[in-house]
Amino acid sequence: MKLQKPKGTQDLLPQDSAKWQYVENFARSIFKQYNFSEIRTPIFEHYEVISRSVGDTTDIVTKEMYDFYDKGERHITLRPEGTAPVVRSYVENKLFAPEVQKPAKFYYMGPMFRYERPQAGRLRQFHQIGVECFGSNNPATDVEIIAMAYHFFEELGIKDVRLHLNSLGNPESRAAYRQALIDYLTPLKDQLSKDSQRRLEENPLRVLDSKEKEDKVAVENAPSILDYLDQESTAHFEAVKSMLDKLGISYEIDTNMVRGLDYYNHTIFEFMTEVGGSDLTICAGGRYDGLVRYFGGPETPAFGFGMGIERLILVLEKQSIELPIDTQIDVYIAVLGQEANGGALELVQAIRKQGFRAERDYLDRKLKAQFKSADVFGAKTIITLGGSEIESGQVVVKNNQTRKEVETSLEIVKTEFASILEKLSEN
Repeated sequence: MKLQKPKGTQDLLPQDSAKWQYVENFARSIFKQYNFSEIRTPIFEHYEVISRSVGDTTDIVTKEMYDFYDKGERHITLRPEGTAPVVRSYVENKLFAPEVQKPAKFYYMGPMFRYERPQAGRLRQFHQIGVECFGSNNPATDVEIIAMAYHFFEELGIKDVRLHLNSLGNPESRAAYRQALIDYLTPLKDQLSKDSQRRLEENPLRVLDSKEKEDKVAVENAPSILDYLDQESTAHFEAVKSMLDKLGISYEIDTNMVRGLDYYNHTIFEFMTEVGGSDLTICAGGRYDGLVRYFGGPETPAFGFGMGIERLILVLEKQSIELPIDTQIDVYIAVLGQEANGGALELVQAIRKQGFRAERDYLDRKLKAQFKSADVFGAKTIITLGGSEIESGQVVVKNNQTRKEVETSLEIVKTEFASILEKLSEN
């Protein structure tokens, strides 16, 4: 049997991993500016953590969960999204306590799992960067977090990003709209896809979000949720729009956008960009004021988003955005003969301890092959070390681009390598 990775997973080889690390570290630096701190939750959770919060009738729970019973007969699931685990942790660790500064701001990164058809930028194991903010119902919080995502895309260099915005209102507004939608869709039930016929019974708002052609036609003239917002919900949404305008962040109102998770209320949003002629969502989220209480914590307003790393990388590649990844090493040590083997190890370690990126030959190859390796590694400098260099205690450090050379002692290389690099870079 040929051993292969499971369907819907991928290996990240070093050249890919470097891009991922760059994007992750870039996100960390942006989030730090907004005073978000990292939280790490388990990759698996009790099934109820997800099913109850995300919603029993959502596709995630009904079709896509990787769930199993462990040896203690506990019903476990691999996490399909990041918000519910963070909320569970927030409540379990009593981060709502008065001594914890509010709003409490967290970000996370890591793998999520959904058993769905693998597609571009979305595999069965996919990776998410997400943020969650607890304790503020101020519309400025909604806008700050949307602006943070916008700031991230802007600084990363992603072009043509469009913000789609909607409000689901408070529970009262949503209930009124739900009924209006049922009244509108019921006569059209036979025209809907099988999934949407089921959704009409269980969760009619999800019909608006369907990608099926027949569903899109059916909802074209559906009532708008914005017509059903009460005074409180309207005021919140107007404040959000006004603040986005002040920050110069343009948006389009999309009343058919509802998001696939049941816990949202008030502001919801998606950032989209075009890839290969079709729209791709690269970040999505919104407000979820009822979830902390649902998990047994106190009434706590909250807002967050998630973005898929695979999709971000896909967009960067499609837009030909070169990430400034430094793959060069500072020095390559070419080793001549066995008598220099131990000395080469000493030398390369001493250079590394000074904070430089260094490599040496281990394979006892001809010099020509070693120099070729130095070029492949993008070595800035080369040191050739043989028995005579060890005996004399003197080596030549050569700039691999300009061919400029500096002769110096092994001792200086081991303790002051920075000064040698400086000499080699002088005109």
